Amino acid sequence: MKSYVLMGLLAATAAPGAARAEVLVSGIVDVLVDGGNNYTWEKVTLPGTKCGNGSQYKFFVHRSGTGSKNLLFFFEGGGACWDYDTCSGRAGVLGASNPNGLTDDYMTQFTAKYVSPIVNGADPGLPFRSRKDIATKDWNIVYMPYCTGDVHVGNNTVTYTDTTGQQPPLTWYHSGYTNSIAAINYAKQQFPSVEKLLVTGFSAGGTATSAGYYFVRRGINPARGYFLNDSGPIYLAPNVNDRSRPLHDKIRQSWSLDSVFSQLPASFDRNNMGTINRMLAMEFPNDQLAYTAYSRDYNYSRFSYERFYTPNDKETVLSYWKQDQDKLVAELNLYNNYSYFIPHERAINASHCSTIITFVGAHACQKMEKKYWYEYASEPWQSYKCRSEFVPMDVFLQRFINENQRIRIYEPANGYNAEDPGMGILAPLINGALEG
Repeated sequence: MKSYVLMGLLAATAAPGAARAEVLVSGIVDVLVDGGNNYTWEKVTLPGTKCGNGSQYKFFVHRSGTGSKNLLFFFEGGGACWDYDTCSGRAGVLGASNPNGLTDDYMTQFTAKYVSPIVNGADPGLPFRSRKDIATKDWNIVYMPYCTGDVHVGNNTVTYTDTTGQQPPLTWYHSGYTNSIAAINYAKQQFPSVEKLLVTGFSAGGTATSAGYYFVRRGINPARGYFLNDSGPIYLAPNVNDRSRPLHDKIRQSWSLDSVFSQLPASFDRNNMGTINRMLAMEFPNDQLAYTAYSRDYNYSRFSYERFYTPNDKETVLSYWKQDQDKLVAELNLYNNYSYFIPHERAINASHCSTIITFVGAHACQKMEKKYWYEYASEPWQSYKCRSEFVPMDVFLQRFINENQRIRIYEPANGYNAEDPGMGILAPLINGALEG
């Protein structure tokens, strides 16, 4: 097994400061091996597309080396913004990524190079664990960097005022919708006969996966469609007192989402954004749709509740998250074409995102339980045991994409990953890199 020194790791939550969420920060972490891609990427710039600061938007295309007819349409994540602090970068972790735009060599930087095994077509190896090819190996790819703070679907230009009076007003272009539509139309020209289309992304890109799937699916028109929303849930919020309603109301106004919502089928209720899940299931009954996240995600949950509620300590925020997640799972259970893969927690990146960096710790068991006293002999450090099938993320993807299976695993609360000695070594190294 070849070993490489990784000079940075994905910050899906980002260190405070200008280099924020979902960018790879500098640092030597000699734990990931064979991890990144060395793809040839084509930079695409189209008229009318722009980043939040008004600079030219860029997306990137990789063409399969084997003539594959399959296409991965990947939405990068990286927070969100709706005021001066979050759009300027001053809010740090609770803001939007790439507030200063995108460089031409973006795909050679750590963000895109190591962002996800799904992009790289393989789960990176670790010491004593070989690199493993996965279901998306050698697919064509459209990679959508994130620089608009609007989960790739905003449609508004706003001037945000610095409430401290220290800085001049900031004009911000929430042009994610325009950028996405332009990329979709370009992809259709370049890949006119797609067999399998997988739309996916993590965090804000996960939200974009659900919010934008209708447009990507209609525009590219593949023989078979799939989407996997990683840790960007659009929760049900039909009433003003629902937990996710304040966030939904805020972004609906700031990003002028009604101008986008008006194009969706009638099965979507713009006053309850969580009905996007119902609409997609009904609109594309033969597609495979899926959601994955951790029950202890302490990143997206902060976006959802921390700025809108008190108390907002960690356990309170996570309790709100679990309540909304339970409602989401009940909703997905109503539709035959929805899968879900929800592990309990992973010490990497505050349990945020299942498909970033490495699949280590990205596994789920429907019946994870405490061991009986006589079961400790083989693994005395581990007090939990899976009493159903133990499913790693790469197996989930194989069954979901290649075998068209519906998989539903909602793992109960447990300490399996917390007690794993390997995770105890790996997680601090990765998290240390994320903190800069």
